[in-house]
Amino acid sequence: MFPHELTDPRAFEIAQAMLEGFDKHYRLFRAASATAKTRFEQADWHGQQRAQRERIEFYDLRVDEAVALLEARYQTSALPGEVWQQVKLHYIGLLTKHLRPELAETFFNSVTTRILHHSYFHNEFIFVRPALSTEFIENDEPAAQPTYRCYYPSQDTLRDTFMRIVWNFQLALEFEDLGRDIDLVLQAVGEQLGAFRWRTNFQVQVLSSLFFRNKGAYIVGKVINGFTETPFALPILHKETAPAAQPNGSKAPAPVERRLYIDAALFGEDELQMLFSFARAYFLVDMEVPSAYVQFLRSLMPRKPRSEIYSALGLQKQGKNLFYRDFLNHLRHSSDKFRIAPGIKGMVMLVFDLPSYPFVFKVIKDFYPPQKDTTREQIQSKYLLVKQHDRVGRMADTLEYTRVAFPRHRFEEELIAELKHFCPSLLEETGEDLVIKHLYIERRMVPLNIYLQEASPAQLAHAVVEYGNAIKDLVAANIFPGDMLWKNFGVTRHGKVVFYDYDEIEYLTDCNFRKVPEARNEEEELSGEVWYSVQKHDVFPETFGPFLLGHPGVRDVFMAHHADLLDPAFWQTHKERILAGHVEDVFPYDPHKRFHVRDVAPALKVPEPQDRELPIH
Repeated sequence: MFPHELTDPRAFEIAQAMLEGFDKHYRLFRAASATAKTRFEQADWHGQQRAQRERIEFYDLRVDEAVALLEARYQTSALPGEVWQQVKLHYIGLLTKHLRPELAETFFNSVTTRILHHSYFHNEFIFVRPALSTEFIENDEPAAQPTYRCYYPSQDTLRDTFMRIVWNFQLALEFEDLGRDIDLVLQAVGEQLGAFRWRTNFQVQVLSSLFFRNKGAYIVGKVINGFTETPFALPILHKETAPAAQPNGSKAPAPVERRLYIDAALFGEDELQMLFSFARAYFLVDMEVPSAYVQFLRSLMPRKPRSEIYSALGLQKQGKNLFYRDFLNHLRHSSDKFRIAPGIKGMVMLVFDLPSYPFVFKVIKDFYPPQKDTTREQIQSKYLLVKQHDRVGRMADTLEYTRVAFPRHRFEEELIAELKHFCPSLLEETGEDLVIKHLYIERRMVPLNIYLQEASPAQLAHAVVEYGNAIKDLVAANIFPGDMLWKNFGVTRHGKVVFYDYDEIEYLTDCNFRKVPEARNEEEELSGEVWYSVQKHDVFPETFGPFLLGHPGVRDVFMAHHADLLDPAFWQTHKERILAGHVEDVFPYDPHKRFHVRDVAPALKVPEPQDRELPIH
């Protein structure tokens, strides 16, 4: 019901207090992103990882603060609906000149639903659709930095232009040899664009802020020539130089000398999609107008949903909001039914999907088989660990929702029966809706075990190599996957292998990697039982083989490329390096793209699965 008059003075005060809460949140969020540049320059990799992790918690902390403040001042949970309608109208008015209205609307939704305990389907006071446009928002103040810069080189000045692009970011560290790096970039540009006519509108557009993640900084932009736009990204990394010899008798350690270099040149939508993958940690990037960054990035990756771009920029709550709007829109324009997901059923998760929708829905069961010694709280903590951790392109991001109402008639009866059997505590039927009180939503992938069954020899070889690479990337990120069976990994559209079963993951540094003791006698050697003591965090890598390598083709490829995964020394060495403070390099692009290894033969490409249903884990 639309209010005819704004009669309650509390409504404006509540709206203003909510907006102040959001502005405080974004101020802190932006500060954490802005200081990423200093941490990068100082090679403070642990600080960078800590900032990425802590920034994820900022939003909920500010929502909790706003809820507590409003309840204390105005007893907002007891206010009548007409006051809340007025609050929303005042809030819209306050956003008319705001640089981040879409984020502020999401913050309003979070605070309101927390106070009123309404489901997403039935809340008249939230922003179900955006009330304000985010097109063409820019800060017009003279000192404000534009969202992106335009450069207009000629054929003779292209090299100087790329030098200026890098200089404009004003990094405190010197480059090892920027001229050499720019020559390599221009060579890659020439290879990418091929022979072309230099059009009148030739220009290079570059986002004004660097994108920081882990040990890298990325320049992101596009080359425009006529009607052709070529997205690109340039990763900037550190190079450590051996220190000069210390004077005789000096006991102080020599300082490591650091220089910067451009490691590669990435081009095209697919390579940018990999850089901004749902399986990677969120970027730290200083944005005054986030919607303008999203609009620019969508021009580089038109197939990537805005929800995923917002999440990749660290604005995961906005990503959740947009994802949910897209999901509701899909429900309105589809008629197929939710079903039990095809594939091997999980022991702790009930997984269902909508065939027409490229995501799966995961619900924690109320009970588990005896071999799964876990609890709901422990499982949730594992998913939170993955959300906050560096996912290194090998762990799928998940969207966590509470009290989601689905139209009951869209569920197959077999799925309803499974939910009632395994998850009764999380179900609530209200009229025509089926409310699930807690669930995770995750990108759909082809389970690796099924992929291997249907793969050609070349596909099988690539998938097994990728599987081993995925485990090694997880090891580099201090993650032990726990259950390494093929069914717990999926294959993406790009042929990447990604882990998605998190209930048994542990920090690598919490594990004790042991060699299986020699049998003391023939009875022990022939026994089907374990004759040696095993503590809670003990891991015996030699025992992985019988579970993973039954197929001779799989075994041959695995042993040729990843036999070290069966050796406790491999795991223990990485554990010791991590404990010593070392942060491994994990690149979000094909190693063959790196300038210093470009002369190596190209990596094996895998044809994408065609004309068959993608099974679900």
